[in-house]
Amino acid sequence: NRWLTGKSLSPGTLERIADTVADRVRIPWFAGAVKINISLVPPLVLLPVLLHVAALHFLLGLLILTSLPVVVLWYYYLTHRRKERTLFFLSLGLFSLGYMYYVFLQEVVPRGHVGYSQVVTLTCGLILMLVALSRAKKDPGYLPILPSNKRALHQGSPECNKSVKGSSNGLHSVTTAGAASSRAVNGEAKGYSRMSAEELEGVKKDWCTKCQLVRPARAGHCRLCGRCVRRLDHHCVWINSCVGEQNHQAFILALSFFMLTAVYGITLTLHTICRGRTPFMALFYCPGAYSDYSSALSFTCVWYCAIVTAGMGYILLIQLLNISYNVTEREARLALRDNTGRRLLGGLVIDTGQYNRGFLCNWGHFLSLGSSLPRRSAEDIV
Repeated sequence: NRWLTGKSLSPGTLERIADTVADRVRIPWFAGAVKINISLVPPLVLLPVLLHVAALHFLLGLLILTSLPVVVLWYYYLTHRRKERTLFFLSLGLFSLGYMYYVFLQEVVPRGHVGYSQVVTLTCGLILMLVALSRAKKDPGYLPILPSNKRALHQGSPECNKSVKGSSNGLHSVTTAGAASSRAVNGEAKGYSRMSAEELEGVKKDWCTKCQLVRPARAGHCRLCGRCVRRLDHHCVWINSCVGEQNHQAFILALSFFMLTAVYGITLTLHTICRGRTPFMALFYCPGAYSDYSSALSFTCVWYCAIVTAGMGYILLIQLLNISYNVTEREARLALRDNTGRRLLGGLVIDTGQYNRGFLCNWGHFLSLGSSLPRRSAEDIV
């Protein structure tokens, strides 16, 4: 009626319509209809359709494989700006893995150029990557939100009050803040003392107004999860979770297994459909790729995998460089904002100079993250 009469929609109408449609997307189940997150659906439908259309002609493949990363990046910046959590990227990643594996078994293996041992190796790599991914999806190191945390801060135990000046990037560390706050929560904080103005300022800068607690050194608040995380690195949309102290190792392991498995699968596929050529040359020049639809689909999936692998490889490279300099993405972003860090290796890494103890010590610190034994790390001492 509004369209026929030319009247404009009232503000918020489209949002309400979208919310209603998302609420009605349900599937029947024994215990009642189960609601489906609408962000899970587009990858399941669009990815196979787009790849099959791209396999029809070289120009269609070029158009789709060029526009697809642009659309994904646009959706990422849209949701990131609105501070929204979405399962779109996790669904896209998992379904891409499953669909690429299906195409490999259906179109590449029957050609007879891939051995049984190679299929087993590829399958084991995929399983190991999924296991590491499931571990990375677990608790990244969320700080507990307790009502008594606010009272513990105002009371101020002596250990919690002894703050240490940090660099100008706003990451002021409170010595043994985590242990002190936990003791305060249990009612064991005794012998309170007055805080000086300088100590009070340090505590204020480590006080999270959202979670109502004192953050330990290198912890940060994720605006998407709404929680404080120990040694927060960043919020990864591909796992729909934060990367912090407890899951950073699993995150790196999942990326590493993905890179190895993807490169191995791409190599096997190119050796099959482009015989007699090296994988790198075959990726750019494979005359018989569009001779039949099966080869065209396999070649299109190879290029899709290559684009995704290049993006994940860049993420892994940045992560490895950050670990080598003992800096998190959050700290690097804050250092750039406050102009307190040094750009190294052409700007690939930002060295804040705050926690860097050398290559071996930095990696030793990373490999000891999340250990059950209490440790006095250099971050607590400095």
